[in-house]
Amino acid sequence: MNTKNIFLMLLLVTVSSVTNAQEETNLKLSGELLTDQRFLLKSPNDWAWNENRLTLRLEKKITANSKFYSEVWLRNIGLPGINSSSDLYNKGIIDPYNLEIREAYVQLYGFLTKNLDVTIGRQRIVWGTADKLNPTDNLNPYDLEDVLDFGRHRGSDAISLNYYFSSDFSLQGVYIPVFQPANMPVGVFANALTPDLELPQGMVLNEFSDTLIMPRYNLGASSTAGLKFKGFAKGVDFSLSYVCGYDGLPFATRNTFIPIDAFGGININSQLSFARTHIIGADLATSIAGIGFWAEAAAFIPDEDVIMTNDLSAFYPMSPVPVTMDSLLLDSSKPYIKFVIGGDYNFADGSYINFQFLHGFINERGSENLNDYFFLRYEKKFFNEKLKIAPIGGGFIVADWNNIKDNYAIVYVPEIAYKATDNVDIALSTAIFNGKGDNLFGKLNNYDMFMFKMKYSF
Repeated sequence: MNTKNIFLMLLLVTVSSVTNAQEETNLKLSGELLTDQRFLLKSPNDWAWNENRLTLRLEKKITANSKFYSEVWLRNIGLPGINSSSDLYNKGIIDPYNLEIREAYVQLYGFLTKNLDVTIGRQRIVWGTADKLNPTDNLNPYDLEDVLDFGRHRGSDAISLNYYFSSDFSLQGVYIPVFQPANMPVGVFANALTPDLELPQGMVLNEFSDTLIMPRYNLGASSTAGLKFKGFAKGVDFSLSYVCGYDGLPFATRNTFIPIDAFGGININSQLSFARTHIIGADLATSIAGIGFWAEAAAFIPDEDVIMTNDLSAFYPMSPVPVTMDSLLLDSSKPYIKFVIGGDYNFADGSYINFQFLHGFINERGSENLNDYFFLRYEKKFFNEKLKIAPIGGGFIVADWNNIKDNYAIVYVPEIAYKATDNVDIALSTAIFNGKGDNLFGKLNNYDMFMFKMKYSF
């Protein structure tokens, strides 16, 4: 029995013990069982996503001044990657699963002074007021596994301090010692964030490889720090924030071109690295006449210029010096700004509408590369809110306003959801993609899909 299986067995034993002793120890157990199944609408209707997730949350108020919290995912995810008969001897390939500790921390109230709270451990530190699309939410790494699950982040091992000046004003400081990059999409979404590779005329790519350079792991080079002032005045929630950290997605900073034949065939090795970035953010949220409004913006300032070098020395073996061409990807003297504005409203007849405009998606960097996103959702509830129908849901994306017909994307995601019992939710939906040009959703043109989700909460 390997270490992973032993850990899983101990986890199940612990959960069983917690359940039996919950009333005696005041340890709260909650969670949900989620199944998420998707298949492509295009024949032959390949399976696009298979996930069965057990979420377990444990929470205990140890004393009046401290609390423990954890969230664990135990998942069967993906499809069997069987390539040879030897794979049939490996259950991890036949039935892929993983265990992920999303959060596990201790929170201390009134630490040293009654106005100071301290949280230590793996934690999800949520910043921003917009609905899932938050330009200021940059402390935790993005979890891009499922590109249709906007706003998902992983937890970070961190120390977070909150000082409360009053009930309306507070100051938060966060220190994260170890840098964690974003994890990339999987399955049919695997290439959604991969930029198109443009080659000089006459060159044909034979093989591509890359080398990823991570920041050195020490207290200075790999750390992230953040500071946030939060307040409430005259019906408006607002905050100002600053983060000194890394962009979670790497840049190609050096490409080495190697010719392999006389017909233009080449191999490319790309060196990828992460850029340290300063982020200044602000957000606000309020309600006027029952309509909720929010706005959020962040200015991204690279610590230094980000330059991509194309090394063509292999084409000129007799040259006494390396032959290179440099391109400026990000200018440290020119910050770029991402922002979102939006609002929502609940109507008396049980319907709800939500609209957001976003300038600059997760993977977009540099002022000239920020696209515009319009997201709209309308839903209505029936039968004492047991049935929910969302005939309008999705977004419209524009990558170039001067040539919209060749640089746009449309995402249409209608949904029907039914609350079978107080703790069972079932949802059926489709995702239809259409677009042109180099943008995230335009690359999903051939991946229209049907989705089924069921969640049992306990």
